[in-house]
Amino acid sequence: MKIMRVFGLLSLSLLLCGLFVTGSYAMSKEEINVSVKASLERFDAQVKGASEYRRIAKGMLVVPNVTKAAFVLGGQYGKGALLVGGKTEAYYNLVGGSLGYQIGAEKYDLVIVFATDEALNKFKASEGWEAGVDAEVTLVEVGVDLPAGTLVSQHSVLGFIFDQKGLMAGISVKGAKFTRTVPY
Repeated sequence: MKIMRVFGLLSLSLLLCGLFVTGSYAMSKEEINVSVKASLERFDAQVKGASEYRRIAKGMLVVPNVTKAAFVLGGQYGKGALLVGGKTEAYYNLVGGSLGYQIGAEKYDLVIVFATDEALNKFKASEGWEAGVDAEVTLVEVGVDLPAGTLVSQHSVLGFIFDQKGLMAGISVKGAKFTRTVPY
C-alpha cells in the first residue's frame, strides 16, 4: 500500500512537471525580452507601489515564468534579464534546488530590485550570485502597500514573487543561483 502511495505521488509530480514545462529551455534574446516586458507589465498591475520600486531601482533582475517542481527533492529554473536604466544589460539563468517535505509544481515571475549601486555592482561582478549567500533578498509581499523608500532604506535587495500558478506554497529565493548567459 505504501509503495502504491509513493508511486502515485511520483506520477502526480511528474504529470505536474510536464504541465509546467513549456518547450525548450533554449530561448533567443528576443524571446527573453518579450517575456521580460510581459512580466514587467504584470509587475506593474499586481504589485502595489511598483512604479515607485522601478523608479528607485539602480537595476532590476526580471525572471519571468520561473518553473519550480518538487517531490521531496525540488528544483527551479528560469531565464531573464538584468535591466539598468530600463534597458537590458545582460541575460541570466536562475537555477535552484531544495530538499525537504514538498510536492507539486508551479510557475511564477520573479523581480529582484537592486536598490543601491553597491548591491547592483556586486551582482554584476559575481560569476554565480546566490540569493541568501551573496546578498540577503528581502521578499516583499505583493499585496501589501509598504512605502518603497522605507524598505529601500533598510534593505538593498528586494524580491517580488507574483503571478503564481500552481500547487506549491512557501516560495523562497534563498539558495537560487543566478549566472550570466549569452542567449542566441
